[in-house]
Amino acid sequence: MKQGTQGSAGTGIPDPLARGARVPPQQRAADVDRDRDLADGTGAVRGEHTHSETPSPTLGFARAGGPPSRPRQVLQRPSVRGQILDALRTALVGGELTPGEVYSAPALGDRFGVSATPVREAMQQLATEGAVEVVPNRGFRVIERGARELAELAEIRALIEVPVMLRLARTVPAARWADLRPLAEGTVRAAASGCRATYAESDRAFHRAVLALAGNEQLVQIAEDLHRRAQWPLVGGPVTRGRADLVADAAEHLALLDALAAGEWDVVRSLVQEHFAGAA
Repeated sequence: MKQGTQGSAGTGIPDPLARGARVPPQQRAADVDRDRDLADGTGAVRGEHTHSETPSPTLGFARAGGPPSRPRQVLQRPSVRGQILDALRTALVGGELTPGEVYSAPALGDRFGVSATPVREAMQQLATEGAVEVVPNRGFRVIERGARELAELAEIRALIEVPVMLRLARTVPAARWADLRPLAEGTVRAAASGCRATYAESDRAFHRAVLALAGNEQLVQIAEDLHRRAQWPLVGGPVTRGRADLVADAAEHLALLDALAAGEWDVVRSLVQEHFAGAA
């Protein structure tokens, strides 16, 4: 996956998120960190004060050792780490975090207007998920992966989800599948936007809702993790799938719902296998 490294005004810094996570204004970042620290019993006060800053609509990501690319942005949410994690996942799916590049927690923290601590915590979670790896004394490197890994993920997803969906086709009444149609239609609208990050979220929401009908929470969590990993961009590949590819992918959701409601097991099996193969 290749991404241009020419930033604004020829600085050589990665362009800010083309579709960056939008966030509301917040109280001071240091206060959020302090509340979290007091809640976990450490009593430590971390972070830095920020005063009445108006957040930028996008988030810029500076590589380790590079100068800041945009004025910092302040975040607000009960869990600052949670919002940072969401923003980093969105950046990863959208190709704004470049495979092979190293990003420093302090530099990212400055972009978010928080201390490096919640950024490190979010990055550690991404490391657990296999998205990044720790580079001692530098930061976190985005993992480089190829088509083989994506094909393996597609195979594992099919092994898990095909039998579950076949069982659901036999046991779930048609009315329940009709309840999921708004989610499937939501993936079509997201695909039409051409935004990979937006589509990725709606795609996971649809699959999550389908699998939830099996009543197995562990299954849903495992499938969600595999699905998220399957959405990461490839090194040397395009930053995003084309809009037409996303629209075709979303249309399969509607066809799958129709087949599930009709109890057409062979069609269900074929659609799910082709759906995962197409995602690879």
